[in-house]
Amino acid sequence: MAWEIWFTLAIVATVLVMLATTPAPTEVVLLGAMITLSIVGVISPIQALSGFSSPGVMTIAALYVVIAGLRETGAIAWLSHLVFGRPRSLQSAQAKLMGIGGLLSTVINNTPVVAMFIPIAQDWAARYGFPISRLLMPMNVVVILAGLCTLIGTSTNLAVYGLLQQTRPDVDIGLFDLIWIGLPLTLLGIAYALLFSRRLLPDRQSPITQLENAREYAFQVRIHNGGPLVGRTIAEVGLRNLKSAYVLEIERESRLLTSVGPDEVLCAGDQLTCVGIVDAIKDLRRLPGLSIAEEQGFTMNLRHTQRQLVEIVLSSTSPLINHTVRQSNFRELYGAAIISISREGSRIPGKVGDIEFRPGDTLLVEAGPSFVEKHKHSRDFLLVSALQDSAPPDFRRAPLSFAILLLMIVFATLNWAPLFEASFIAAGLMVATGCLTMQSATRSIEYHIVAGIAASFAMGVALEESGAAALIGRSLVDFAAGNPLLALAALCAVTMLVTELITNNAAGVLMFPIAMSMAELAGADFMPFVITVMVAASMGFVTPIGYQTNLMVYGPGGYRMMDFIRFGLPLKLLCGVVTILIVPRVWPF
Repeated sequence: MAWEIWFTLAIVATVLVMLATTPAPTEVVLLGAMITLSIVGVISPIQALSGFSSPGVMTIAALYVVIAGLRETGAIAWLSHLVFGRPRSLQSAQAKLMGIGGLLSTVINNTPVVAMFIPIAQDWAARYGFPISRLLMPMNVVVILAGLCTLIGTSTNLAVYGLLQQTRPDVDIGLFDLIWIGLPLTLLGIAYALLFSRRLLPDRQSPITQLENAREYAFQVRIHNGGPLVGRTIAEVGLRNLKSAYVLEIERESRLLTSVGPDEVLCAGDQLTCVGIVDAIKDLRRLPGLSIAEEQGFTMNLRHTQRQLVEIVLSSTSPLINHTVRQSNFRELYGAAIISISREGSRIPGKVGDIEFRPGDTLLVEAGPSFVEKHKHSRDFLLVSALQDSAPPDFRRAPLSFAILLLMIVFATLNWAPLFEASFIAAGLMVATGCLTMQSATRSIEYHIVAGIAASFAMGVALEESGAAALIGRSLVDFAAGNPLLALAALCAVTMLVTELITNNAAGVLMFPIAMSMAELAGADFMPFVITVMVAASMGFVTPIGYQTNLMVYGPGGYRMMDFIRFGLPLKLLCGVVTILIVPRVWPF
């Protein structure tokens, strides 16, 4: 066996281990693998960089701009609120979230759809008393499955399609060709959620509800008139360095001062809201010139008209990971104050400053009005959602942005222009018509995701060029005794396992050359194998890292690892069976 095979397999194994066990960013790992394979000589530099010239990858970048235009004009919210109405029951709320979310996900990448629907679900949970944990996960899995109905529904579809175009330029997949497998899976997901979510998902509160019920963590102190603290700063009087609490805000006459800095000067009559553990009261009693509320059960008014609360979900690439709140200097870095941190469905007790950040943590912060706009595209956060948004969106250009989206779909569906060209025309129109500024368009592109997908192409090329893909494909075909259906089932099972360990895009790109080799060795047409890889790579329901949107709902929904396994594993197995039954009938061997 040639050394290139062993070396390529070793690189692939290293990538899998690093993506599954280390906090290293996905794109960094994949770019490192690409460079290593090129330097060693397994692939040429041109082959290593082939992903960056792929029409499928560039289409993904253009679609980020199109989606941003829809989001900035409020077109997505306009469409959803137009048809939502008030849910009458939990099942009604689930059906509306899954139905409208699934419909939007067929033509819009599922990540912004989930981001938009999380605040809607939170609002319903707070207003009507629905368990947030029984709203977000069902919505998330249906949005993922509905994305399989069209070629542009998920970036995985486009990544695999890009590889197919490179390998077989004469073969094309229509915009709605995947609906034959995507629609049955979507209907299965909706039925599964409506029937079993009550039994399989817990009844948990959202982080903001947890905080409102955690009365012992918020208390108020008042500055005495003529006392020794008047005219001195927060830092000078020692309030900045409390061992078990910190000053969140100051209520001064009719004003509310948020994100209080160490140089804020105290005035007579100031009412300070502190957040921390109850023992902090002992520290505060030692300070002359302030009094503490006798009732330790004081509940902070989270719905104050002058307060903007924002919920943040930390990404695995955030620089905050593995640092404590105190070490991170969060307030100085982001201009916001942390009120609470929730992990695996529970508010973390103890002093906020001593908590070490982890991926998927949900932070409830108090911030200025520009915080959401400034950080909503930040790689540090998977989700930045204002819990109280007093400024209504400007819907004047919503119909225009929606018309541009429809125009792109029509051009691609009727083959008036390839999807690659249609997406770039739509992106340009979003900017040219004022639906999106050039700055917002530039920020909207998830460059790290695009770079990661493009770099992952190098592994696919290396697997094919070295002969490793043929070796793995031959092993799976031999296991299936030459039966194409059993070989397809083996490919589906392996892809569904791999996608839980690494990103769905990387799983699709990694398994594509193996699928092509299996089809050739089994003497069958390659299309059912390619479609199976597209579908199976998106079935990341069982772990929080199986799909990017899983982490987005992980914190706000108060989920734990076992919740994903309990709800996602049976659905994953059902979807795998349906895939094996339907794909060979629509795309024969």
